[in-house]
Amino acid sequence: MSGPARRTAVRPATTDTALQVSFEFFPPRTEKMSEQLWRAVERLAPLGPRFVSVTYGAGGSTRARTHETVSRIQSDAGLACAAHLTCVGASRDEIDEIARRYWDVGIRHIVALRGDAPDADAGYAPHPQGYANAAELVDGLKRNGDFEISVAAYPEIHPDSPSSQADLDNLKRKIDAGADRAITQYFFDADTYLRFLERARAAGIWVPIVPGILPVSNLAQVVKFSQLCGASVPAWLAHLFEGLEDDAETRRMVAVNVAADQCRALMAAGVGEFHFYTLNRADLTYGICHILGLRPQGQLPEAATTTESAGA
Repeated sequence: MSGPARRTAVRPATTDTALQVSFEFFPPRTEKMSEQLWRAVERLAPLGPRFVSVTYGAGGSTRARTHETVSRIQSDAGLACAAHLTCVGASRDEIDEIARRYWDVGIRHIVALRGDAPDADAGYAPHPQGYANAAELVDGLKRNGDFEISVAAYPEIHPDSPSSQADLDNLKRKIDAGADRAITQYFFDADTYLRFLERARAAGIWVPIVPGILPVSNLAQVVKFSQLCGASVPAWLAHLFEGLEDDAETRRMVAVNVAADQCRALMAAGVGEFHFYTLNRADLTYGICHILGLRPQGQLPEAATTTESAGA
């Protein structure tokens, strides 16, 4: 399945020939949700992700659960784990203390974000004694430890940004403050990312900009969330899900094929790394990775094995 015709873009520089992936989870609120999370972690861990990350609720509402989940995934699942950390609702001293606690338990990777206000209608306002934005947060984290830091990028402009140029300038400030990579908000047309990448490189941003991929199985939910985060839902995507409101199995098949097609288009343009928003479900993400050629570590795709044998 495919969307509109893709364009050819400048191939982003890659240093690894093998496909790299990372997975995002959110901290569970109930015992049942905890079981679902751990099923997802156990299913996806054998694919050898570069890292997994755990989100942080609006206004720091999941601070304790994020810390607990990150620590457990890293210790029990043996995966490199990144903790999301935001500026909202905490002073610099409080955030610095959180960062030191992560460092003390072996967490060396932070996803540094400005964060969303607890009350969306009220809009974002920095804490009077806090970090005002993500660039300041990155700088503060670097002063607290030699963290690896990922930041957010918005191919379709952050909802609070006055313009695409202002948005790009903000990304550059975060990189200049010491961020090691950017991870994009999800998008659905490959061209959206490729155009953004060209503009970022032209602006002197040379760190990896990893495309964020969201498998879609509930279109209505995605449309609602996209209105809040500034992502567009193309008509061709909506058309693919027409008439499937009561057919969850077919929606899942469509979701896997759409996302795999999106990733293949990006790989054809030179992209070698993806960050998957799993929503604590493994089935869709695992299926997409399988189509892209990823297998549990130590297991090669049949085609790869055949090729090696033929060349021996």
